[in-house]
Amino acid sequence: MATILVTGGAGFIGSAFIKYMLKSQSDIQIVNLDLLTYAGNLENLKSIEDDGRYNFVHGDICDRELVSGLFKSCAIDSVVHFAAESHVDRSIRTPDIFVKTNVLGTLSLLDAAKSAWQTGEDVYRLGVKFVQVGTDEVYGSLGPEGFFTEDTPLDPHSPYSASKASADLMVKAYADTYKLPVNITRCSNNYGPYQFPEKLIPLMINNALAHKSLPVYGDGLQVRDWLFVEDHCKAIDMVLRGGRLGEVYNIGGHNERTNITIVKTILAYLGKNVDSSIDEKLISHVTDRKGHDRRYGIDPAKITAELGWRPETDFETGIVKTIVWYLANKEWMEHVTSGEYQRYYETVYGGR
Repeated sequence: MATILVTGGAGFIGSAFIKYMLKSQSDIQIVNLDLLTYAGNLENLKSIEDDGRYNFVHGDICDRELVSGLFKSCAIDSVVHFAAESHVDRSIRTPDIFVKTNVLGTLSLLDAAKSAWQTGEDVYRLGVKFVQVGTDEVYGSLGPEGFFTEDTPLDPHSPYSASKASADLMVKAYADTYKLPVNITRCSNNYGPYQFPEKLIPLMINNALAHKSLPVYGDGLQVRDWLFVEDHCKAIDMVLRGGRLGEVYNIGGHNERTNITIVKTILAYLGKNVDSSIDEKLISHVTDRKGHDRRYGIDPAKITAELGWRPETDFETGIVKTIVWYLANKEWMEHVTSGEYQRYYETVYGGR
């Protein structure tokens, strides 16, 4: 059995990836390394916690002794690196935390992988790979036309995107300098079940159900390309198994929408199906975010041509699936927003 180290596997995308992999493949084992900060939630993995192929390890990717020990004790064959501080607003307030986790944490993992897998100078054990899961935000902002490709120059505008671009470049450097087998993926905005409610879609669902104001930055006309989380998981699996070593793969959903359109879509569904008093009067335009990129759009032609991946979930289907999940899991949302899970993890694991 191949053993995959998934970092940040208790987060939104990481937990979806673990569940997808265990469901779709029988010949793997997964080690989930997660510090369980505010966005990490083991409740996301309740359905597979008793699977004998799954092992959770509480810890920090910056803990070099812990990380190198895992490579030895668990015989890690590949790494899928999700663990990251990811919220732009938090990065504006505390950029140092983003540099520590996103850059130094990635360096810790790269050094451990290099040490464990190297069999000679620039020679590595057959079949090993390090997959860095990145973001389209490293490319900066697009004009009204065109799309990001893998050759688009990096132009990050926030401390978050700068830290992710730095991590990507460190991964590239290890491939170029030490010939470490790597791939880098860069995705558009993900959405779906279990997303932490500081992000746009779950925040708006939660606030609307509570009849709270729905804060929309500026005019709300910022454009994002939306990708259903399970489609993203399938793409990462394809890159892990078949991506050409050293290559970057952009992963996009071909579902561009303005932020205000997303908010109005959520309100229309809830107003029609849940509570007719939920309507657009709840929208409140607030001061725009500093350094707010105007538009992102991904061209996934490379991953489609080389690996055969295509997004399978159109936005109209995916947003309904997402809203319905949150409606059916209000208790999860209440626990997350109240901090109940985080207090529990701090008691059990001593996490921060």
